[in-house]
Amino acid sequence: MGATTTSGLTLTTKTHHCGFAGHSLSVMHAWDDDERAALIALLRTRPDGLTWSQIAAEVAESHSAREVWHRHEAQDLFGSGTSEALTDALTDVRAWQRADFQFSTFLDEDYPRQLRDVHEFPPVVFTRGQRQPDERSVSVVGSRSASDLGLRVADRLARLLTARRITVISGLAAGIDTAAHVATLAEGGRTVAVIGTGITRWYPIANAQLQESIARHGLVLSQFWPDASGSKASFPMRNATMSAYGRATIVVEAGEHSGARIQARLAVAHGRPVVLTEAVVRGTNWGAKLREAPGVHMAASPEQAVEQVEQILDSDGEVTELLADLPS
Repeated sequence: MGATTTSGLTLTTKTHHCGFAGHSLSVMHAWDDDERAALIALLRTRPDGLTWSQIAAEVAESHSAREVWHRHEAQDLFGSGTSEALTDALTDVRAWQRADFQFSTFLDEDYPRQLRDVHEFPPVVFTRGQRQPDERSVSVVGSRSASDLGLRVADRLARLLTARRITVISGLAAGIDTAAHVATLAEGGRTVAVIGTGITRWYPIANAQLQESIARHGLVLSQFWPDASGSKASFPMRNATMSAYGRATIVVEAGEHSGARIQARLAVAHGRPVVLTEAVVRGTNWGAKLREAPGVHMAASPEQAVEQVEQILDSDGEVTELLADLPS
């Protein structure tokens, strides 16, 4: 991952553009396991009470996690003064590289590029399955306690998106998420599960077999330490990552305080289009208000929602082609 090293010598460097508060930041770095370990130690210890986003921003600006650690801890890194936190982090990095999942930091070459576009991007990701760069993907989300109609709509949406070779993203929760994942797999499509626990955990436990099936045929992605349990904070963080990973979000059915509501609002903040079903707009106060925001659409049927998504994806493709034609 990232730079190739031999006997401690960096052979390559990479340049990436990271999104911090809507700005593009060019970062040139030589990234190796010592740097990865320093980033992990920073995220675990959070010196001076820094948030993960603040740590990632400092690392990107400094071009080095080791430099940031030294700045906050004022000690000789990876020498005689190496701290236990750094030693443990380096041990974990090397163990994760041998595990049956993939591990990447935000400055590694194989880190999902679209995640770097938003301020809340996860500094590290753990995945099982096949990563596909720049895939056409859309989130399908909604309530855990879904109605029969909501489940049928999620099923239909997933099958329509799969027929158009659009990756279906969801959060592996009960209800709408499960219906979307199951229908996509049944159609032989690709689905990505962005989970609110560590990559070696299952939640809900009833979806353990589904999670394994997604790992075999699609991708399971986590931004949390591999053995982490879910928490009240982790699931909204997961929603932010789902919004960033996909090109758009479709909200099938949601209550006034649903996690889908959180994702819809985050998607608007990220500049990602949102499609709300008519049931969400008519049936919730937040849906009615959000409908007025730029980039938010309402769909009266699954077919109309997919038609709107295709228009969004086609527009994104045209913009990408125009940018590619600009002189570097």
